Amino acid sequence: MNKKTFYIIAGFIIFAALSRILPHAYNFTPLGAIALFGAAYFKNKKWALIIPIAALWVSDLILNNVMYSAYYEGFAWFTGGFIYIYGSIAMIVVLGYYLLKKISIGRVIGGALGASLIFFIVSNFGVWVSSPMYPLSAEGLIACYTAAIPFFHNTLAGNLVYCGVLFGGFEWMKSSYPSLQPIEVQV
Repeated sequence: MNKKTFYIIAGFIIFAALSRILPHAYNFTPLGAIALFGAAYFKNKKWALIIPIAALWVSDLILNNVMYSAYYEGFAWFTGGFIYIYGSIAMIVVLGYYLLKKISIGRVIGGALGASLIFFIVSNFGVWVSSPMYPLSAEGLIACYTAAIPFFHNTLAGNLVYCGVLFGGFEWMKSSYPSLQPIEVQV
């Protein structure tokens, strides 16, 4: 991968992460999509993990310290439950490593569904573990997941839309600008 392609992929991810600042429905975000996109297109897997998580963190800094600053005392370096949110993003990157070795519409849609499920399961587990709202029992866990169901459709819709924009946009760019195509060296 050449530097130009690397920067374009990173730019797509950063742009999508910063779109979280725009008004949107609750949970209609690009989180799963940027993790899948990074996993699919960065050949060096460390960047597939670092760039999406760094972009998420920068967008969190802006959201927490500008838009939601009234909810925090002082500068907020991390959002509540960040370990579960960022952990789910790392798991989605791993899903993308395996699922998107070959990119197709079906695999991207499957990835968006898988990303949505991973985020739902992990982030709501984090709510259950760290919030006094639910008892730390099987009934409390079920109640937590049940309460989160109405938000799942926005998570799925956000992942599907942003996957369409990211994957579709980059594939269009690759077809329009041949210099973005990976060069195969014959030996």
